[in-house]
Amino acid sequence: MSFIETHRKLVFNPLLVPDSPRYEKTVLSNGVKIITEAIPYLKSVSIGVWVTTGSRDEQPHENGLSHFIEHLLFKGTERRTAFDIAKEIDSVGGTLNAFTGREYTCFYAKVIDKHLPLAIDLLSDIFLHSLMDEKDIERERMVILQEIKMVEDTPDDYVHDLFNRICWGEHPLGFPICGTAERVESFHREQIEQFFRTHYQPDRIIICAAGNLYHQEVVDLIEATFGQIPKTNRPRERKKPLSISTIHISQRDLEQVHFCLGTQGLSYNHSLRFASYILNTILGGGMSSRLFQEIRENRGLAYSVYSYLPTYIDTGLCVVYAGTDQRSFNEVLHLILKEFHRLKEEPFKNGELEIAKAQLKGNLLLSLESSDNLMTRLAKNEIYFETYLTVESILKGIDEVNEEMVKNLACHLFDEKYFCLTVLGPMDGGEFNGPSYSWSQWNR
Repeated sequence: MSFIETHRKLVFNPLLVPDSPRYEKTVLSNGVKIITEAIPYLKSVSIGVWVTTGSRDEQPHENGLSHFIEHLLFKGTERRTAFDIAKEIDSVGGTLNAFTGREYTCFYAKVIDKHLPLAIDLLSDIFLHSLMDEKDIERERMVILQEIKMVEDTPDDYVHDLFNRICWGEHPLGFPICGTAERVESFHREQIEQFFRTHYQPDRIIICAAGNLYHQEVVDLIEATFGQIPKTNRPRERKKPLSISTIHISQRDLEQVHFCLGTQGLSYNHSLRFASYILNTILGGGMSSRLFQEIRENRGLAYSVYSYLPTYIDTGLCVVYAGTDQRSFNEVLHLILKEFHRLKEEPFKNGELEIAKAQLKGNLLLSLESSDNLMTRLAKNEIYFETYLTVESILKGIDEVNEEMVKNLACHLFDEKYFCLTVLGPMDGGEFNGPSYSWSQWNR
């Protein structure tokens, strides 16, 4: 049994500590979950309607529908025009927005506490009573097509989309969240409405609010609207993907070569997640990280170089991004692989472990000063853990990580049989020796 498999079977019961007195949860009769965290010293309240539907829940011919719906719900309701929606939130100095991910979609508002009823009314109205008018669909189609072009014209963004497509193959996790131009041009009103009815069910809706609020007041306001959605029992199947180890070159006439080198990672709720946070922080998670210091500060080979951890409910990745010129590409890739090897084989130096822990804990504690970050924490805890993880439990989890845990994890993740490399820029692919290519040439 591997190191990862052994730890996957562990249950960190100490982390699932009793709920904070400020945390409350109510489940309506139709399955809608309402979760709040009261913070009396704040003047703001952030509230989000989270739906556990994203681009991984789409079929190939539906790719981009979740994102299309996110845009469309702001275009007008039976009571309000798009201008009315914008004017009402602006008139109280608030924020109303939305975003789409691979496993969820969120519609959210942030207002001064006394305007919480207005925020709930606006969110309820756009979510439950959107007109999805034909003219609005056509206008928003044009907006989204421009958004797709904008991403494709931004290589340091676009390379991540390419990487996901290559790494996950035909699995929906590899679909671009915005969809493709071809797909977006094909959507029609009946298809959009059917997707909304099928995937935006009450048992997939989690409404989270944080700030200066009273839980029961929030429940009463939401139950009057979201509580009226009929209960459904449509099952959902999500197939676990397998990442693909391959090399893909996308030739483009650019000034830089942009690339992502990824390997297998952990799921969002894995018991070794804290060790992975430490690993990522040391590798490329900040200005003091090894990659930033060696590649940018010491050698001047890149302006942007970093690592990150895309995590999902059943899988994950560890990815390094860098942008450099063509003649420096081999050297930068070699340096990244060298750091992979050092994390597996060499002891940590200069207090790296403790510095990484302090960085993670500081980032967490600073984020708690924002009601929108607190609201997001509530939602992700419910989506991925189905419980509330206190700040104290997270700090404890970080503190319990030791060097051996990080090195064992590095040995498992940084195995070349899992590597996936996607390159965008002025490369012809000759550097990779075709099918006989071996990673060992960069480990010299």
